Amino acid sequence: MSPQSPLRVLVVDDEAPARRKILRLLRDEPFVEVLGEADSGEAAAVAIKKLRPDLVFLDVQMPGMDGFGVIQSLNASNTPLPRVVFITAHDRFALRAFEVHAFDYLLKPVVEERFREALRRARTQHEQSTDGYASRLGAMLEQLQREKSLPERLLIQEDSRSIFVLVKDIAWVEADRNYVLLHCGKKTHTLRSTLEALQNLLDAKLFVRINRGTLVKLDAIRELLPWFHGEYKVMLHDNTELRWSRRYVSQRPELLKLP
Repeated sequence: MSPQSPLRVLVVDDEAPARRKILRLLRDEPFVEVLGEADSGEAAAVAIKKLRPDLVFLDVQMPGMDGFGVIQSLNASNTPLPRVVFITAHDRFALRAFEVHAFDYLLKPVVEERFREALRRARTQHEQSTDGYASRLGAMLEQLQREKSLPERLLIQEDSRSIFVLVKDIAWVEADRNYVLLHCGKKTHTLRSTLEALQNLLDAKLFVRINRGTLVKLDAIRELLPWFHGEYKVMLHDNTELRWSRRYVSQRPELLKLP
């Protein structure tokens, strides 16, 4: 990119202080042209269609149309997509999707050093081909939609009453014929379901199938002890001891890689 071709930038955030900080940081950057700012998703979609920026700093969490809604609106109207650096408060679904699909993001409050790094990458990408960018963005939105639909609680029938069990409280799940036993600390709840059906319902990043009849939340695992023939003993924080069979180890090998 030459000095005659500045990076044309739009800043989108519903919080004025956050917008001002990004704008202030951009003022110190050479070869950047700030096209404007928007304080809502609706205003952002209009501005992007009109101004056709090269890069948008886009807040994810906004009332009404959020940042992802902006992208979906542009897709629906066949508007060419600009490069995007997403701005977000900590959102486990969003951060995971950004990392999987290689999109840049800034966490609030925005740190200057991290901002400079994101802008540098945006400059480099602007000089490269945009082939596949729109499809990657679409795939990321699909993943987010799918993951955000994951349940946070399960409805359990116990005797003549119904109760909700929070998914975050489940340490491990045990198959019991046409039922599954949800082990939640000192309490165990019975749910009419197969283990496979429940596994498909829960977040695969949080729960792992360790054998034919057991599903375990990763955060509940205290340690893994190598056992015979490529199997592992799984020790939970409550001292429950389970077995991770070789067949199921081979299905999630990434969990055993050292960081």
